[in-house]
Amino acid sequence: LGLPNVGKSSFFNTLTKLNVAAENYPFCTIEPNEARVAVPDDRFDWLCETYNPASKVQAALHIWDIAGLVKGAHEGQGLGNAFLSHIQAVDGIFHVVRVFEDESVTHVEGELDPVRDMKIIEEELLLKDLDKVAKIEHDLDGKVKRFGHNCPKDIQLEHNTILKVQKLLQEDRKPVRAGDWSAAEIEILNANLFLTAKPVIYLVNMSEKDFARKKNKFLSKIKEYVEGHTGELIIPFSAAFEQKLLDIEENEGVEAKEAYCKEHGMTSQLAKIVKQGYSGLSLIYFFTAGADECKCWTIRKGTLAPGAAGTIHTDFEKGFVKAEVMSFDVLKEFGTEAQVKSAGKYRQEGKSYEVQDGDIIFFRFNVAAGGKAKK
Repeated sequence: LGLPNVGKSSFFNTLTKLNVAAENYPFCTIEPNEARVAVPDDRFDWLCETYNPASKVQAALHIWDIAGLVKGAHEGQGLGNAFLSHIQAVDGIFHVVRVFEDESVTHVEGELDPVRDMKIIEEELLLKDLDKVAKIEHDLDGKVKRFGHNCPKDIQLEHNTILKVQKLLQEDRKPVRAGDWSAAEIEILNANLFLTAKPVIYLVNMSEKDFARKKNKFLSKIKEYVEGHTGELIIPFSAAFEQKLLDIEENEGVEAKEAYCKEHGMTSQLAKIVKQGYSGLSLIYFFTAGADECKCWTIRKGTLAPGAAGTIHTDFEKGFVKAEVMSFDVLKEFGTEAQVKSAGKYRQEGKSYEVQDGDIIFFRFNVAAGGKAKK
């Protein structure tokens, strides 16, 4: 998301190779455009080359292109209320910030000032959260007063958490994600889908010329603001450059694209942006690999083996017995599963095992619980 005309839809077109509207005027994107973007991974490519499976299923990131917000969006300015409801449905945010100067591309605020633009977006999200938290607090306050000294602990905890959110937003003027939260409080936050609780990655959209020189007069100001605010990741990129690479590849082939990058000393940021978007949501994946299929299975970081098994089938989780595990690096080092086993690097893990990114797993489960063991 971002202000209108910062390059969101142009970049989205390139990222997904979808032809959605990207004309130069505010609100050209009225419905959120959704795309499923593959997460690039050399490990997955290696597994596919090694096993030559009949089916290949890569990890993917679902991305929505949401129309530009403007000042006053929380009160319905522009098409604000609809757009803010679209944001509520997502798990994380790519905040596109414009630092390129182009007289042919109008700026909704008149002149270019990226830090001001970032503050406008963040303030709109914060104000929308404030409206929401006030209503929640009003309802909870009534419940607490009705219960009096007999107020259940869960309702009291929820009320205290909401009061903490309200103070953070109203007095400290900080997003929910900047707070220090316990595990119990996080469950309450997750249930309420606060906009400012969502993880953010800042994508700074530069001209191709500035991206090539790795310089822009606004970069240091953006870095200073983000580091002094919430400290999120900043990725400078050029939507114009990414579009040019796509055009070269489509018209002249991959070698021509690579030659252009080498000639100008530049590298596409698409893979980095997608990978960081994935990891920014605390997502990892394990592999199942064989002649039938090589597949990435997405899980949250910290997921234990039975939970990971459940992503394949609920019966795997219910009847979980053990996980037979080898790390990708070990398999690549030894070459085959048989050699991994001979080297004593093929492990058996139980219910308390925390699955690691890149694990290759074969699950064993109790057939009586509903099925057969499967890779």
